[in-house]
Amino acid sequence: MAKRRRKSSRSAEERRRFLDALANPVQAGGVGIRAVQIPRCLLVLDPAEYRCSLLAMQLADEWVEYVAATSVTGQAKNYQQAIHDLCQYVDKALGSEAERASLADPDLFDTLVRWELSLPEDYAPTSRRPYMLACAVRVLVIRRDDHAVREVAVALARLARGTVLIGSGESTERDEFTREEKQALVRAAWRSVHATRRRLDDGWGLAAQGRHPGQGSWTSVADLLWGLAHEEISAADFRRFVPAPREWPLELQEFTAGPDERPHPQTGRFQLVHRLVASLYPTTLDLHAFRVLLMDATGYTSEEVTGFGEADVEFLPKGVRLTLLKNRAGHLRHRAFRDQAPSDAPAPDDDAGGQLTVNWPRREASEVVRQLLGLTSRVRAKAPHVTHTLFVSATAHLDCTTAFREWTPSSTRCKFTHWMDAMGVKVKGKPHIGRLRKSVKVEKAIVTEGRIGAAADDHTEETFAGHYAQGTTLRILSGRTIATAQQHWFDKALDRADGPTVVAGTGAIDQGLLEDTGLSAQEADDIMTGQLDMGVSHCKNPYQSPYSRPGELCAVAPLRCLECRNAWILPSNLPQLLLFKAHLERLRTLLTPHAFTRLWGQSWVNLKAVLDDRASEELAQARKHVEAGGARLDLPLAAHTAFDA
Repeated sequence: MAKRRRKSSRSAEERRRFLDALANPVQAGGVGIRAVQIPRCLLVLDPAEYRCSLLAMQLADEWVEYVAATSVTGQAKNYQQAIHDLCQYVDKALGSEAERASLADPDLFDTLVRWELSLPEDYAPTSRRPYMLACAVRVLVIRRDDHAVREVAVALARLARGTVLIGSGESTERDEFTREEKQALVRAAWRSVHATRRRLDDGWGLAAQGRHPGQGSWTSVADLLWGLAHEEISAADFRRFVPAPREWPLELQEFTAGPDERPHPQTGRFQLVHRLVASLYPTTLDLHAFRVLLMDATGYTSEEVTGFGEADVEFLPKGVRLTLLKNRAGHLRHRAFRDQAPSDAPAPDDDAGGQLTVNWPRREASEVVRQLLGLTSRVRAKAPHVTHTLFVSATAHLDCTTAFREWTPSSTRCKFTHWMDAMGVKVKGKPHIGRLRKSVKVEKAIVTEGRIGAAADDHTEETFAGHYAQGTTLRILSGRTIATAQQHWFDKALDRADGPTVVAGTGAIDQGLLEDTGLSAQEADDIMTGQLDMGVSHCKNPYQSPYSRPGELCAVAPLRCLECRNAWILPSNLPQLLLFKAHLERLRTLLTPHAFTRLWGQSWVNLKAVLDDRASEELAQARKHVEAGGARLDLPLAAHTAFDA
């Protein structure tokens, strides 16, 4: 016990030192602890802890000034970690010489290079953190070099302004929630809101039945609720008058810990205060539901839907207008959200084959805001200093005190994941609230039929394409759209030129056989008599060519006959087809692959398909006919000129 008290005393002494360093900051170049205050965290760095204290002091000065100038919060700790890692490395690498390490010393160049190259050794191969730490040190060195009276060696400044020596790592984009997961989240959020309202109504109703515990009982739930509701009892009263948990009546035990549990002997009073506070005011866990509903109803980010106050709300006859602030981009928007009337029109299909419901009941932003205003009104009255957000909650501390303050969704055991577990919602992948934002953006993209300009209405199109358009649903829909477009144009192409009709068979070809393949009697007779022979095939109607105007004689025969739907290939055309193949093979040696494919690719594919379907005996007989000089191929003069463009 004595050791525990000494440790607690040292911790208290350190906190006092750190708070004193924050209240009385050290001047740049001075000796002392550097401290930075960010929300819910005090960051400190003591240069005296390192052998290279001069280097640590120089970087720490830039860190403190940089945080003050830019108001960065999340990145402030990264800069502190980068300084710590670098100074530890310098101490180990230089040993006793580390005391002379300074940004004004060009001999530090090699050490900085080796430190930066060593960063990936402590992280996963795809981690982005080594790159981030290296960039943090470079920013501080550049900032010091830009200062008029702070010396930085030229070599170090040039290194800092150059390219980072290590890779930037890889980041995996979070996928959106599936449609079923998103619906489950929204339904759970509404259940949570209704349960919270019932709990608070019951709590205040029970408090109305009580009286001061001094006049009633310090073990009566109603009296304790009355005392908290009217601020007639304090934390000291709980510690002084409420008996030990083992002496509580069964009603108070079940109220505190549940019907099948008993209060903890040591922390029972804290459990009681926590339960009493939760019966009168919304807790941190309760407000996750409102964030889910507002993100679903508005489509905006978590920081925006939790960052507007009562003055930023204006109710309209059929909706609500909100003033939303996006801190990261510094955008202040005034957006009106109209209540959506029920519609009987069918909704678009989602990727699972079902209907994607857009205007479903109780999705109006105005209704969510009204519920939020009502449930947090008493907390906001007790925290008048918090005006920039409606997300305020009551929290019970271990010393039995109660705090009314701004909502902190990352509190211990009160995170989004804990709310999901409490509501019984299961999702695949990491349960991050940012995935809900992506789900809403996917819906908007689907409803707007893929128009990026409409879907990216609260950020740039580049941001949408690079961050939100990578989700599974949009990839599936994009694939469907591309496939549909390709099929459309493929069908159009086939309608224009779907290739020749091949009449197979080794026996005699008569007019009846040709008529059975779809030709009229006149067309079959003309083919049989050779009147429609175009060189490599026969043509059932050379005046209805897809390559010429109707009524005009085909201008591309026989070069395009193998791509034409009017072409009819008979076994007697095999010698000419072999000659045409030899002609195309010669062109393949003269043209680049790209040019040949563009000009003759389809003819080559169709020709190979026709020849591959013929029997080897037929092809051998046709080759003998060619070699004997019994076949010739008449091509226009232009066919013997090779163009590569």
